[in-house]
Amino acid sequence: AQNCTYGQIKMLLTRLGWNSTMVVTGDPAQTDLLPDLSGLATIADKLEGVNNIAVCRLGEVDIVRHPLVASMLGVL
Repeated sequence: AQNCTYGQIKMLLTRLGWNSTMVVTGDPAQTDLLPDLSGLATIADKLEGVNNIAVCRLGEVDIVRHPLVASMLGVL
């Protein structure tokens, strides 16, 4: 979702139906869009306090890939 604009993510989220679950994933730091064009971080910030919505933010300690990935992210 990091390559979606605010409007695109809003359009997706507002399609949630009864008896359904929606999971949106993405890394705001890995967007291919121009700076500040991705809507992922803004949407996550706005929804963080809404009842029945969970926003999970992962950091470098959560990386389960090769240990070099964490080292690379520390300098890139």
